[in-house]
Formats: sequence, C-alpha cells, structure tokens
Amino acid sequence: MRVKKMIVATLVFAMTTATMLTGCGGKGGEAATTADGKAKIRFASWDTAEDVDRQQKLVDKFNAEHDDIEVTLEAYGSEFDTKISAGMGSGDAPDVMYMWDYPSYYKGLEPLDSYIEKEGAEYKSNFYDTLWSYNSLDGTTYGIPVGFTTHCLFYNKDLFKQAGIAEPTNDWTWDDVKEASKQISEKLDGIKGFSFQMKPDPYDFEMYLWSNGSSYVDQDGNLEGSLNSEQSVQVLQMFQEMEKEGCAVATEQTGTDEFRAGQTAMYVYGSWAIDSLNTDGVNYGVVTIPSFAGQEKSKSILSSSGVSISKDCKNKEAAWEFVKFWTSEEMNKERIGLELPVLYSVVEAEGIMEQPEYAPFYTMLEQSEGTTPASFLIESWPELKDTLSLSFERIFNPSSMEDPKTVLDEAAMQ
Repeated sequence: MRVKKMIVATLVFAMTTATMLTGCGGKGGEAATTADGKAKIRFASWDTAEDVDRQQKLVDKFNAEHDDIEVTLEAYGSEFDTKISAGMGSGDAPDVMYMWDYPSYYKGLEPLDSYIEKEGAEYKSNFYDTLWSYNSLDGTTYGIPVGFTTHCLFYNKDLFKQAGIAEPTNDWTWDDVKEASKQISEKLDGIKGFSFQMKPDPYDFEMYLWSNGSSYVDQDGNLEGSLNSEQSVQVLQMFQEMEKEGCAVATEQTGTDEFRAGQTAMYVYGSWAIDSLNTDGVNYGVVTIPSFAGQEKSKSILSSSGVSISKDCKNKEAAWEFVKFWTSEEMNKERIGLELPVLYSVVEAEGIMEQPEYAPFYTMLEQSEGTTPASFLIESWPELKDTLSLSFERIFNPSSMEDPKTVLDEAAMQ
C-alpha cells in the first residue's frame, strides 16, 4: 500500500488568507456568482510575465464564449505553493489550479474520474497514457494532464564537428558519452564534453537509477537495498568518474547556461531549454537519454503539469467546463512553446514527431511508462529529498568527492 504525505496547508495559511477573499464558496458555503448571476471561477497559475499574458488572453477567450461562467486568472508565480496551501488550509482555495504535487495536495482536490467517465472513452484515450499515472494517486485521478516534459540529451553540433566526432544517436550508451566527452575535452581547449548538476533535484535524478534497474525505494517504501544497491552506486560512480577524469563538469545550476555559452558539448535536460536555445541560435541536436550497459532502454522522470478542481469548490460543473476548455485540442495547440502537447491528436496534427527537437521527448515518454517516483511512494519524501541533496553534493562537489557507496549506505540508514 502506498503511504502518502500529509498536506502542508495548515502550516502556512494564517499569514495569507486575508488576501484571498473571493473564494469558490465564500462564507456559509454559498456558490460564488457575479452581480449578473454568472458562476465565478478562480483559476490559479504558477506562471509569470509573458506566459501569464498569453494565459490571460486564453481565459478571456473562454469568458467571451460563455455567458454563464466568468473565470478570473490569479498568477501566483513563485508563491504558488504558499498560496495554494493557504487557500486549502482556510477553505478558500481557488476553484481550478495548476497541479503537480499530488501526494501533498490530494486531500484538497476533487476526484475527477466520474467527470472523465461522463466524457466518454475517447476523451481519456486521447491523452498519452503515461501521463495519467503522474496525475493520479492510488488509482484516483486528481488532475487532467495539460503539459509535460521528459528529459533528453542535448548536444552541440558545432563542437562535435570541430572535434571530428560523430554526433550522438538514440542508441548511444553512457560509455559512448564518456568516450566522446574525453575526446572533446582533449581536442577543444577550455571545453568540457559533458555537464551535469552538482546538486541535482532528487526528484529528477531518480531517472538514472531507473535506467540502470534500480530506484530510491522499493514498492514497499524501503530504502535499504534500493538506494544503495549496486546499480545505484554504479550510476553515481559513473558521473563522479567523468568529473575526476576531467571530461565532465558538475555545474551549480541546470547546465543550460554552460551549454548555451558553448562551454560544454552535452547535457541532459527537459524541453524547457528549447526556446532559449533557438533564440540564441545554438546549433544543437536532441536524442534520447543514453542507456546503461546491460540495460535495454533508458527511462526519464516526467515533469507533468495538470489542472485540478478544489474539493471545496461550489461551482464544480462550471469549473469542469473550464478544465475541459483548458485541456482541449485548441488550447494544447495554443500553448505549444510553453508546454509539450499531451494529446495524441495534437501531436499528429502538428507533426510533432517529425520535428527532431521534440520527437525524442515523446520517445522517452513511452519508454518511461510504469515507473513511479519515490515521492508518490513514501511519507518521508521531504526528509529523503533533503538527505539526497546533501548526499549528491558530497559525491559531486569537487572539494569533497566522497565515495558513492559509503554515502549511499549512510543515506539508506535514515
């Protein structure tokens, strides 16, 4: 049985509830309506700046097409989690909200399976199957997929050409990456072949363990034998060895800045980098994450965003109408560039799989089906995440470079 995390809402709601007075239900549990009788729906987004401007235009479009519903966009930006937690803690959460951390917030969200069922089988089957597991918990769906990214290997075509090395392909292994990194670092002055995060997000890093037949925890939530398994140790040893040999560098940030500047020839990241690389005119390519020796396919973590309805919302049918609009084919197309489309029909209509910078992310999506992040499996994920962050830094920080097995054995004992 999965053990879920408790909602963090009650810890932080007191200082922000005063600013959130137009709730979905309002005082006394009455449904919120406008002066002219429209159902009021508050929609919370985590986006900022020009992305919010684009979202506002889409919200305006919905409002113009519905004379019985009025949606108000609330852009929370970096305060998203704080305000969502505060709203749930005070019974004043927005009606519809972006969502990804379902283990933390599921108790404040409306189960959506009955809504989905009413739309018919074709509605659900048009979404990529793997995305449903990232928007569900214990078989209950709490969010409708709206965007995602997997991770892939980005490479600089110009640097490979300068070094006289064949470009990466979808069947590369990590041995290939290591060999290419050595040659690039030797042949090109001041250039490293590969970069990775010195203190990677533990949620993301688990994909490397999956790719080598391991994970942080087993299905019962046990660390021992998984986090410190031979396969897990091999993964961290590989990255550390590349760093020690001088063909890779552990970066302070994501690695995108070094890649954009032409300081590293390869790194693994999500599709978020594509727009900035295109803007800068970087001559890059994208392939699937390399596989480990003896393993058939690599796997990727999913950064999946969904849209959810508050459990306390009093205008749930109106909220569902907006959710359907926001996850429709039309809106999937409108948000290309902000998020990768989640609908089979949109991917086909837009020729996404014929676009070499996007297609590998969908290949990784299909290869990664059946994996479950540790954050969905164990109650102690926040504590484990902190432990792993420190462990990674001990292993990859150039000033420490501690033994991976020793560090992982210690972490598995927490």
